[in-house]
Amino acid sequence: MAAMAMERELLLPLLPTTPAVAAPSSPPAGFWAAVAVWTARPQVANRRLSGCRLQAEREVDCSACGCAAAGLREVLAELLPGLEAGDGDGAGAGPGLALELLLPPRVERLKVVLRTVIPKAGAATCTEMVLQDFLNNTATFIPIDGQIAESCTFKKNNMYRLKLRHDKEDESSWFISISILYPEEWDADGILYPKTAWLTDVLLTKIVKWSAENKKSSFKSTLSLIPVEKYSQYYRNLKAKYKEIVKILWEEERAEKGLTDKQSFIDLGCGNGLLVHILTNEGHPGRGIDVRKRKIWDMYGPQTRLEECAITPSDDFLFPEVDWLIGNHSDELTPWIPVVAARSSYSCRYFVLPCCFYDFYGKYCRREPKNTQYRAYLNFITEVGSVCGFKVEEDCLRIPSTKRVCLIGNQRTYPLSSEERLDEERRQYIRERYSCTLGTENNHFSEVIASPSLFAPDMKHCSNASDSMVQDTSAEMNSLASSKWLAGFQPREKIQKVRNCAALPRDFTDDVVLQVAKELLKINQESFKNSNDEDNAGNWNKGGSLPLKNVADLLDSSALQRLKNECGGLKTLLRNNCQVFEVARGQVQIRDWTKEQQARKQSPGARKMPLNTSKSRLCWFFLNHPDGCPRNAEKCPFAHGTEELRPRTAALK
Repeated sequence: MAAMAMERELLLPLLPTTPAVAAPSSPPAGFWAAVAVWTARPQVANRRLSGCRLQAEREVDCSACGCAAAGLREVLAELLPGLEAGDGDGAGAGPGLALELLLPPRVERLKVVLRTVIPKAGAATCTEMVLQDFLNNTATFIPIDGQIAESCTFKKNNMYRLKLRHDKEDESSWFISISILYPEEWDADGILYPKTAWLTDVLLTKIVKWSAENKKSSFKSTLSLIPVEKYSQYYRNLKAKYKEIVKILWEEERAEKGLTDKQSFIDLGCGNGLLVHILTNEGHPGRGIDVRKRKIWDMYGPQTRLEECAITPSDDFLFPEVDWLIGNHSDELTPWIPVVAARSSYSCRYFVLPCCFYDFYGKYCRREPKNTQYRAYLNFITEVGSVCGFKVEEDCLRIPSTKRVCLIGNQRTYPLSSEERLDEERRQYIRERYSCTLGTENNHFSEVIASPSLFAPDMKHCSNASDSMVQDTSAEMNSLASSKWLAGFQPREKIQKVRNCAALPRDFTDDVVLQVAKELLKINQESFKNSNDEDNAGNWNKGGSLPLKNVADLLDSSALQRLKNECGGLKTLLRNNCQVFEVARGQVQIRDWTKEQQARKQSPGARKMPLNTSKSRLCWFFLNHPDGCPRNAEKCPFAHGTEELRPRTAALK
């Protein structure tokens, strides 16, 4: 590749090895790991791509065939039967010209990868050949024009090469470069092939970064269970039709099984009902159920079936007539969906997208210290599906969310004749899990929970359980007790209570704020008083700081109990009163308003205090601080007295 007219090279940083982060075994290993990412998942760097499909891989042992060019020609004849010989003058190049450019003098082992790169929209797919030379640490990407089975040529205009180079003078230095053969003739379409500046500035930087890292994800790559090309086309069609981000289901399976009817569904915890509306309009019979009706439901029309109902795992909520149960961020129902699907019918399947961490009876407690909370919870939901008799598959959706791993129970692992035995195993699994966890929390009632009557109609066996784990049920729930599977399950309330301390009585909040502030001001009060008048002139007592635990000790038991019922408790209340306090790293202190720029520097895109809130609230320091407010009335965003108060106007949208 001596004819390369454009090249950029970056130093490969060798990250220090720590107990938490292991460095790659060698720079070449890191380089080839990065090349593998760019080859198989180009969409992680080029956001205008949906992905790619690997069509074929072949290896050439040059030592065995005696000639690298001859071995490569055999592979090209197999993978690209329509490849034409080029004359070297036009944009196309056949084997004769290409091999001279692609192969260095010494080659031992080559790998040829044929891939189809799939754009998101606005362009056709493109076939590329990736030539990997392991001796010289190079990967050359060669676009192919035309139909590979009929007539095709190499598009040398858009050929580029990644290379890892070892600095001979400094053995610890490695460099990665990207080279473009004909930069003047580069054909940039902005999608499959961005401008050359993108290759040298963005792609090369990412390759260097990936080469220096050694991150092994515990999750599968996105859309590993379905064809990316079909997904991309279907997604574009739905997006054009509904102008919304949507999810697709089942078309591939319908084609495999020769089904003609659209598969039916029940969406448990359907939320705004958009997925139900789209699937219904696409011909899938089904309905959505949620504990609370949303205003947007009325916009969909009567053909979209949405029901307001609290779902309790029981014989009253089985769905033998449907093909799929969907749990999209279904919270407390998530671990129960495989159970409901298994008991609904032998043909019923499920799809869950876990988000909040719930067990069968309440919040999930992690039991895998080596994994993250999210990974441990996914493993738990996978285990539930396996115990219920499903072959559980995992995939990663392309959605704007940090919780985007879905689990699919599509096939059973047992014959229909074993249903009774499997159902008993399900019961035993739930019974043991419930007994083990609650027994740890309250040893005195572990024997009660372990009783077989857990699945029996008599709910009085849960009467000794603590209020936090098993709550009293209403008369309506008791009427369903004969069919309930677990007495401790509590569906969420129809109206979600505000528990961020914002709904607490104003006088209670003011008393707590004043009590904590006075205690903080006392910490530096003596030194503040003992300072001479000259030193003290113009100073403002900002008090000291206390650990959050010590602040909690200032309050009586009734106040603490009241705060305990709120999410975040005392810490949330103090943070809500950010005019008065700063809470960071477990420490509480008075906010220092003597500084012009407060605490954190705001980034250019950060939200600023809206103008419509200025002077709409009284200044706490003006009213309560012994030294008053450290800012004068013109500079303080809060009102110094009722005469300065302004009505808060609605923000313009």
